Amino acid sequence: MGQNYLKALFALGFQGFLIMVCVAIYAVLIQGIATADSVHMAIWGCAGYTALLCFTLFKTGSMAKSLFGSH
Repeated sequence: MGQNYLKALFALGFQGFLIMVCVAIYAVLIQGIATADSVHMAIWGCAGYTALLCFTLFKTGSMAKSLFGSH
């Protein structure tokens, strides 16, 4: 029981690290949209990157748990 608790605790900490990495990558990608040719492409690009960010943020928990082997 204690060993699984520690695995879950480390997985939670690693999930926070993964979230910071995802948000940093998102910030870099959004900066590139400022040089888009048209407003429509900038809006669709921002919407696409935001959807990708939401997907990756929801997957960080399962990725961290599978990496550390916690249940």
